[in-house]
Amino acid sequence: MSGQAFGVIGLEVMGRNLALNVERNGYPISVYNRTYAKTQHFIDDLAKGKKAKGFEQIKDFVASLERPRKILIMVKAGKPVDAVIEELKPFLQSGDIVIDGGNSLFTDTERRVAALKPTGIRFFGMGVSGGEEGALWGPSMMPGGDYESYEHLKPILEKVAAKAPSDGVPCVTYCGDGGAGHFVKMVHNGIEYGDMQLIAEAYDLLKNVGGLSNAELADVFGLWNQGELQSFLIEITQKVINFPDPQKPSVPLVEQIRDVVGMKGTGTWTIEAALNLLVPIPTIAAAVDSREISGLKAEREAASKFLRGPAPKPVSGDKKQFINDVKDALYCSKICSYAQGMALLSAANRPKDKNGYDFHMKLPDLPMIWRAGCIIRAAFLEEITKAFKEVPTLTNLLMNAQFKDMIGTRQDAWRRTVSLGIANGIGLPAFSSSLGYYDSYRRARLPGNLIQAQRDFFGAHTYERTNNPGTFVHTEWSAGK
Repeated sequence: MSGQAFGVIGLEVMGRNLALNVERNGYPISVYNRTYAKTQHFIDDLAKGKKAKGFEQIKDFVASLERPRKILIMVKAGKPVDAVIEELKPFLQSGDIVIDGGNSLFTDTERRVAALKPTGIRFFGMGVSGGEEGALWGPSMMPGGDYESYEHLKPILEKVAAKAPSDGVPCVTYCGDGGAGHFVKMVHNGIEYGDMQLIAEAYDLLKNVGGLSNAELADVFGLWNQGELQSFLIEITQKVINFPDPQKPSVPLVEQIRDVVGMKGTGTWTIEAALNLLVPIPTIAAAVDSREISGLKAEREAASKFLRGPAPKPVSGDKKQFINDVKDALYCSKICSYAQGMALLSAANRPKDKNGYDFHMKLPDLPMIWRAGCIIRAAFLEEITKAFKEVPTLTNLLMNAQFKDMIGTRQDAWRRTVSLGIANGIGLPAFSSSLGYYDSYRRARLPGNLIQAQRDFFGAHTYERTNNPGTFVHTEWSAGK
């Protein structure tokens, strides 16, 4: 066997760090970047003395790799991926594997798989989470596509992936057919949106109703990260919340950051997929809505001078109890966010004739690979993994006895927290949506009967009677005047 073991195209921070990770784990690499100066910098500086080769021409890059060639594309999602594929195609052979490690839309991945199938080139979609540090030292990876391709990639991916602290299992698994890998990464990102918004709402309450200083907030988040809320996002919140502004060290930098939140589309894709699969994900949707409303900065500034509402008042009574209530509300809401994400994955697993994507995912394996390396890694992913291992066909995480009890013992605090936010004019869209999801899911009868009657009145859409399910009838409502 001759040639380099693995190729990477795209040497921005994620690409170059993954390349270094692969090489460090014993696999000689070849790299290529459209701008050759970046390739030179990588080889002469970052990878100096390592088993790495850089190429100016993509033909030479491909020729340097052992067969079947394994090439990871790390470029911006969309047209740039298609452009790289077209550049590669003339030099690839049947059996070669092209891996898209970016945040691509899963339907684009399936389109590319179908387009390359007649050539024998295997296109493979793989979500990667963990940011630049994770890419270098161990990300969570979500590969999906042709299973035989995964078998070729598995030894490398398991070496490169993060290892779960509880059992050392690599945070990578075969996610399923077609675009499953990118679908799983999309849902991961949707949960991430929800998680971040929930933490931001907790911060808003603690600061503007609880009156906590940023130094006190750092202590609170630090304490929370030692218990059941332990997670990467809580950990970094503790680190950034009281970080001094380099321009004015007496002021926390976070308070000098403009409150307009960026997004790259994966949250929106998650909502679109949920709508197509008829799966409610209100916590994630609220998080995306919140980012969108944050973008209305000028309108919000004008509305703040025009619209009435209660001004936040410092909480009276036991402040420690208030902080614990916010913690419990955050915990319950996080459970709902993850429950919605897992429900969406379950729906995508349905056969296509039952409004699914037929991905053949193994649901218990998915939260298991999020236990380390990725952005949503959290202590209670161990419990989520356990819940789906016990019942792989679990319809909803809320139907697991342990999670039922987790919420049951905390929901009074959850309700107090949401009520307090409303009373003080603090928008809590993700907290409120999570509670609304929980309360709607646990009710055997919702007011949809009235909506069905309205629909039948104005559109003759028909309805089912409770005493004759499955039979749809229409009423001439005007006859009852």
